[in-house]
Amino acid sequence: MKTPNISFEFFPPQSLDASFRLWETVRELAPLDPSFVSVTYGAGGTTRELTHDAVQTIHKHYGLNVAAHLTCVDASREDTLAIAKDYAKTGVTDIVALRGDPPKGAAGFVPHEDGFSSSVELIEALAETGDFNIRVGAYPDPHPESADLDANVAWLKRKVDAGANSAITQFFFEDDTFFRFRDKCEKAGIDVPIIPGILPIENWKGVRKFAERCGTEIPNWLNDAFEKAVRDGREDLLATALCSELCTDLIDGGVEDLHFYTLNNPALTRDVARALGITPRVVLQDVA
Repeated sequence: MKTPNISFEFFPPQSLDASFRLWETVRELAPLDPSFVSVTYGAGGTTRELTHDAVQTIHKHYGLNVAAHLTCVDASREDTLAIAKDYAKTGVTDIVALRGDPPKGAAGFVPHEDGFSSSVELIEALAETGDFNIRVGAYPDPHPESADLDANVAWLKRKVDAGANSAITQFFFEDDTFFRFRDKCEKAGIDVPIIPGILPIENWKGVRKFAERCGTEIPNWLNDAFEKAVRDGREDLLATALCSELCTDLIDGGVEDLHFYTLNNPALTRDVARALGITPRVVLQDVA
């Protein structure tokens, strides 16, 4: 089996304990030599400054290629592009361009009166600068706001036509979900890399709730397996085995890149990477 390129997603801390957890996660996973790492925005743009600080710190102190999430929520076009330009000045030229989730309690996304109305508009503006490698989101299961999977593919095509260089998918549970989506994208003329998003399941109850909210299909066998594993105290063991198997099946199907949603917890991601033959890069230092 060919060793894949890997990348990681982190989220910015909102407390002292969360800060320690983030930096411990980065410290543990950085030696696995990821091709890039990304840092998310909170719903409604609530972590904008925290995201900016985390991006700059990871880039400066760990020497990693950082892709900063940038959304259209609650900000003018001018302010959004100013954030992007500030990233570029400090050497951060990868952007994950997203529409973004509305603030908690909001009925749906409402554009800022002077802001971008969609991710496509944001991508077009970023592409016009010529400064960025633009990554976007993709949905291998029907998005809650889409009519069907074909609508997901059509929207991704619009983002690619606007200037996106690659796409990262929402997490999914079965390899056929990704391959079906990839085939549809190829038929639609989408020719940029589509990187599968991988979620090692730390807490099945929480993941199931999130999957239901974002439209990710939950196979009956998976729910049954985790309910039994939780009863037996083997949840982490099952999570590592299933995630490793999913990644192996994807690699066997021609996938070369995997993007892990770490949830700022390094253990499961590290264990899955080890199962795939990815080991920490050892840096030799001068010895007196």
